[in-house]
Amino acid sequence: MSENILEINDDSFEKVVLQSDKPVMVDFWAPWCGPCKAIAPSVEALEKEFGDQMSFVKVNVDDNPITPSKYSVQAIPTLIFFKNGEIAEQITGMVPKQKLEDTIKEII
Repeated sequence: MSENILEINDDSFEKVVLQSDKPVMVDFWAPWCGPCKAIAPSVEALEKEFGDQMSFVKVNVDDNPITPSKYSVQAIPTLIFFKNGEIAEQITGMVPKQKLEDTIKEII
């Protein structure tokens, strides 16, 4: 995992995501999830490209059940894009890097 992608938990979610002054992409994942591992290189590449304009964080759904439940995360990976503390976009499942890039460009 890229050192610039912050691993957060239920306790830090509000401060890191909802109170952020720039858009945030939250990757809801679990260590046992194959598609989560498959999408990780795309997320890391996008962080390198857009990390100055958007924050990238991960939430392990096994260790932090409150936040995924609050946002109705039913399957992983689920990527939720927040802007000004509100959900701007949500993508579930393995998707091409280009779709993620297009979504980021729309939000920032």
